[in-house]
Amino acid sequence: MTALPVAAASHAAGALTDLAIILVAAKIGDEIFKRIGQPAIVGEILAGLVVGPAVLGFVEVSEIVDVFAELGVVFLLFWVGLETRLHEMREVGGAAVRVGLAGVALPFAAGLGVALALDESTETAIFVGAALSATSVGITSAVLAEAGALGSRAARTIIGAAVIDDILALILVAVAVGIAAEGGVDVVSILVALGFAGAFLAFFALGGVRLMQARPNLLHEPRFSESPLLPAVILCLALAALASEIGLATVIGAFIAGLVVAETKEQHPIEEEVEALYAFFPPFFFASIGIGLEIDVFSDPETLAILAVITVVAILTKVVGSGLGARALGPVNARIVAVGMVPRGEVGIIVAGIGAGAGVLDDQLFAVIVGMSVLTTILVPPFLGRAVAAARAQPSASSVE
Repeated sequence: MTALPVAAASHAAGALTDLAIILVAAKIGDEIFKRIGQPAIVGEILAGLVVGPAVLGFVEVSEIVDVFAELGVVFLLFWVGLETRLHEMREVGGAAVRVGLAGVALPFAAGLGVALALDESTETAIFVGAALSATSVGITSAVLAEAGALGSRAARTIIGAAVIDDILALILVAVAVGIAAEGGVDVVSILVALGFAGAFLAFFALGGVRLMQARPNLLHEPRFSESPLLPAVILCLALAALASEIGLATVIGAFIAGLVVAETKEQHPIEEEVEALYAFFPPFFFASIGIGLEIDVFSDPETLAILAVITVVAILTKVVGSGLGARALGPVNARIVAVGMVPRGEVGIIVAGIGAGAGVLDDQLFAVIVGMSVLTTILVPPFLGRAVAAARAQPSASSVE
């Protein structure tokens, strides 16, 4: 066997070392925060901050870290899909639409207004509004899973609304990029994107579930498959990649794959096999949020002031908008939905990255949006966990089960 070149071997060893440090640090953070009664994902995010460039500098953002982080959020949403059934999503469809629309309209209008008040251009203001409109379903899902509330009515509403939010936020991003590049908006392109998104959701969510209901042993049929795990993972990665190619978030494709595979649970304990992937990959996603945070950019008082304003606006508008949209679910579930829709997480960071790459966001606003995304991600889990616990302690606790 030909030996690897020294440089390649050294690079591979360095990548493995980084991954080992991240995983160990994330699990230490997980352990500490569980022992003090706080959400584990906050510990994992802060662990990434500690080992990242901002503090100890043991690990830096790299391609391999980004790949493992992306796999982390993909398998997280695949697991969420496995814990959900399509008919359950239909039951909260109306509420999810209301929450999604209200949870986009108010934050977008507020973000647009704040950016224009700062004398930013129209396209920049749209980007800020889009970043405030997004919702990180990965963060909220992890907290709900940890609390054992993924099957609740509130959780299903949050997941459905977050999918709507992400689609609308990406459309707003397309509008802003179009204005920046061509001085106007290509309506045809937006309508085409909407058509692709609708066709993707309908074909794979509805069609895939019906196919699996008709042939529940389909994942057993390939001769290379001794269990349905490998075909299920192939389906997950394929739909995540396809969703990305047509302009949707990868997590939407992964979630739909989970919905489809969930129809096989009665024939095979697929959750037990996927559980190992769920345990291994998501910590890289949460830790990567902390690793990517640059603290130095917040040494400027003006940047800190803008960050404080944007973060407060992001939290209040999402809570009010989503809470109003969820009123029909009752006060207990509405409170959970309102808090659960607040984290921007990776979606806000992606919007910021697109804006910076298009030359629409300057370094200051890029740092502010990333900071807002991280702060809403860190601040929300403890409050969401308490909201779920308080709901269960009430006589109407069954409403969140």
